[in-house]
Amino acid sequence: MITKEQVAADYQTIQDEICQSLEALDGKAHFEEEIWEREGGGGGRTRIIQNGNVLEKGGVNFSAVHGKLPDGLKKNLKVDQDNFFATGVSIVMHPNHPLIPIIHMNIRYFEMPSSIAGGSPLRWFGGGIDLTPHYVIKDDARFFHSELKSVCDHYHPDFYKRFKTWADDYFFIKHRDETRGVGGIFYDRLTANEDLSWTEIFEFSKAVGRTFAPVYSELVNRNRQFAYSARQQQWQYQRRSRYAEFNLVYDAGTKFGLETNGRIESILMSLPPTAKWLYNYQPEPGSEEEKTLQLLKKGINWV
Repeated sequence: MITKEQVAADYQTIQDEICQSLEALDGKAHFEEEIWEREGGGGGRTRIIQNGNVLEKGGVNFSAVHGKLPDGLKKNLKVDQDNFFATGVSIVMHPNHPLIPIIHMNIRYFEMPSSIAGGSPLRWFGGGIDLTPHYVIKDDARFFHSELKSVCDHYHPDFYKRFKTWADDYFFIKHRDETRGVGGIFYDRLTANEDLSWTEIFEFSKAVGRTFAPVYSELVNRNRQFAYSARQQQWQYQRRSRYAEFNLVYDAGTKFGLETNGRIESILMSLPPTAKWLYNYQPEPGSEEEKTLQLLKKGINWV
């Protein structure tokens, strides 16, 4: 049987692997680590990279926390137990180059004891990976989705279709009527069933985590050599503001961290270092900026 301690240990290993890959990719910046403890139980390792050749700001965070759920979260999660354990790795990268996309990944595990004496614990895996280009480059979006589909198909033929649709619906900025980016995959409450064992679901979770570094390295190296203009950088700051809006208004992980007395600096590491909100900005007709907005829609088939 997979234990929560095993999940946490393997997630820490994935955090180490990703940090090593990103430092090699950037070639200049190194991660700063802060070990923290959560009042109420558990803690984590926050790792932040800043002011690199490519990576302007990013975080690769691990946490393993436990304690009692607030009543509001119990209602949202539709559970009747107080005690919980949650562990995961969460990543956001903000590049300094407008042709290199923002990327987010999260893999997580949640467990609660059974409400029945001697019963099995309530537990599930969740996670996903999604891409937020400042400029949507179609070939890059196709590559990204093809790689995710390959990982999903290895474990279940329905995973990519289900989780891609889930990501389209989840990473949607309702008040803007646009998706945050070109989507990816998103899933939650994934449990063992007649098709997949707990071991297989755990292996899928780790496979998603280990997809991050090679995929993002490819996207960075495809575009890092291109020059960019001041206008393109202003658009990058404008697109970052949309990213901030989503995370502060809709993101479930942000809400969970804040409502369970998580570490604020770690929770808000997802926000970009610089963003701009220009009043009633309208891109020029036919511009690359307008073309990008036209592709921030649900249901685009990238593969």
